[in-house]
Amino acid sequence: MNTQDVLVFTTAVAAGSLSEAARRLGMPSMMATRRLASLEATVGVRLMHRTTRSLSLTPEGETFLPYAQALVENAEEALGQLGSGTKTANGLLRVSVPVAFGLQFVAQIVPQLLQDNPDLRISLDMNDALPDLVSSGMDLAIRIARLKDSNLIARKLADNPRILVASPDYLRKRGTPRVLDDLQQHDCLPIANIQQWNFISGGNERHMRLNPRFSATSIEGCHAVSIAGGGIALLANWNVEKDLKAGRLVEIRLDDAAPQTIGIWAVYPTRKLLPQKVSVFISALQDVLDKNVTGSV
Repeated sequence: MNTQDVLVFTTAVAAGSLSEAARRLGMPSMMATRRLASLEATVGVRLMHRTTRSLSLTPEGETFLPYAQALVENAEEALGQLGSGTKTANGLLRVSVPVAFGLQFVAQIVPQLLQDNPDLRISLDMNDALPDLVSSGMDLAIRIARLKDSNLIARKLADNPRILVASPDYLRKRGTPRVLDDLQQHDCLPIANIQQWNFISGGNERHMRLNPRFSATSIEGCHAVSIAGGGIALLANWNVEKDLKAGRLVEIRLDDAAPQTIGIWAVYPTRKLLPQKVSVFISALQDVLDKNVTGSV
């Protein structure tokens, strides 16, 4: 497969037309048309519906796009490494991170990464749901969870201890739970689609089923509502440290159970050699976590 043909395809998608793609790549429009036709002949399917002014992807083109983007970016990175003789990262790095974690840790490493790697670009998707890394074209996802079995490759960066918290006002009105079963009588604030909270009691796992009146797609929503007095949230230590010191939140310690510690994971879609841009990002993030999160590995 000719990478220049693939480059025409990805550029045309980004530009919205073949003529604009040709202009950006510095080639005649007829050459861009021929390269796209060559690519379609190679893969054996039509990738685009196109006119002189616009284009749209076929279903096969939608499926092929993330692979094409990865092929072009990996080729650019490889050429950059060979040409420079350095270990700086190149190309576009697409990273998905949870919202609160991204604000707390990822934002602080971006300026230095861009300064140290002049040919690196970073696109940050702040989303608490784990994306389909292949279809979305993401190079990497950082997730805080108990990971389910999948075809994805995961590297644990740190443990992520969590605590139960609520506002002083909520606890004055509703009382402080003392044992795990007491939580059934309280307003718990889970992230959307989470059906239970997991605890450790006497060395064993215990699960508390949730029937919440409120949930949010981002942990930041649960955090904000807990500060406002809306109920009890289960949050990472690093996420509530300032709130505890300021008295906006109070830690709830149960006599018979403690929240289960989960992990902070770097998740990527392949076992193949990681691109330098991914390795550089993970290394920078690991350094920050080693300094700021209990239980780094």
